[in-house]
Amino acid sequence: MFKNFKSKFKVVILHADTYEEKGRFHTSKMNVTLSILLAVLLIIAATTSLIFFTSIREMIPGYTDVTLERRVYQIERTSDSIEMVLMQKDLYINNLRRIIFGEELGDDSLAAYASVKEGVKPMPKMRDDKSERDSLFRLRYEAEMMKNLIGADDAGEGESLPSFVSPCAGRIAGRFDAGSKHFGIDIVSPSKTAVNAVADGVIILSEMTKDKDNIIVIQHNSNVLSVYKHNTSLMHYEGDNVSAGDAIAITGGMKNQSEETHLHLELWFKGEPVNPEDYISFDGK
Repeated sequence: MFKNFKSKFKVVILHADTYEEKGRFHTSKMNVTLSILLAVLLIIAATTSLIFFTSIREMIPGYTDVTLERRVYQIERTSDSIEMVLMQKDLYINNLRRIIFGEELGDDSLAAYASVKEGVKPMPKMRDDKSERDSLFRLRYEAEMMKNLIGADDAGEGESLPSFVSPCAGRIAGRFDAGSKHFGIDIVSPSKTAVNAVADGVIILSEMTKDKDNIIVIQHNSNVLSVYKHNTSLMHYEGDNVSAGDAIAITGGMKNQSEETHLHLELWFKGEPVNPEDYISFDGK
């Protein structure tokens, strides 16, 4: 049988119509078999190379994009950064709400969040042994510093401090007193009076409290916030951009001891309350 496998044959190529001989060659079953095997191996090698070294592999079920792992890693880093930014915004808004509503700040600081996220135990909270006298001195000093900064050209970080306008006409019935935690002034005005934004900014809080007090807060340049309390209705939502003098609310939400409707206005600079009368000119003082 093996001899028959090695037996040679003459292959003659003839013209189909004239039977004219066009060529001839000698071969054997072994040569034909080896030729077929070699062709099959070459096809397999070429197909394998295309699959492993070209993007054709992505068309085969079970294979993925060769850059998928790198892109997944980049997406994870981007989503982690977005998560951190959102957490910072949430903590900022929550702490701002607590300050405005007179609540105590918790321990949910950004440093604590970052350390917990990395698996590091946050540093213990430092004791605050400042006396009341020292606290009042610090508030007066920072208020004076802001007073000197207002109108200065170098506001820091490329931003200019805002120019303030009066929120509404009226007389001031309640003065700023940080010692008694009255962090703003009370402007007595007729009910249904429009409340104007004191400067350009973005609405970051617009809601009714559990005491049914409508409050609106605007973020201005250079870490300045303006707070408007005791409104009967609000005219803007969180995220709205407003310009100085734009109507943002209507007075008449609450009355003072003299049964007079008034607007409670606060100014905050870098997280500390300052006296609005130092930076805004009010009619009817």
